[in-house]
Amino acid sequence: MVYKTLTRNNEFARAYRRGKSLVSPMLVTYVNKNYVGYTKVGITSSKKIGNAVARNRARRVIRAAMLEVLPKNVGGYDIVFVARGITANKKSWQVKEAMQEHLTKLGIIKNG
Repeated sequence: MVYKTLTRNNEFARAYRRGKSLVSPMLVTYVNKNYVGYTKVGITSSKKIGNAVARNRARRVIRAAMLEVLPKNVGGYDIVFVARGITANKKSWQVKEAMQEHLTKLGIIKNG
């Protein structure tokens, strides 16, 4: 994997508390500047999404979209993607469009 992963609860909590966020029907994105020099990414899905199969599919779809959208050198950010109820029913290209829009508005990637 190109990016380090957020694993500890306090890392997620810091992104939720201090980060900027954008919401769409498929995805919630939190972005927080970190000072370690590289990007750390976390993907979450709660039990509101559905059973374990639906939650895992939602995370897989988000991960596939993320690998296409995020460039390798975006700087030092903590990024958290949260699955919404319909994420598991969407294709990765649909989530990719929402993700591109979020990351462009948040200033992580340039247009495109």
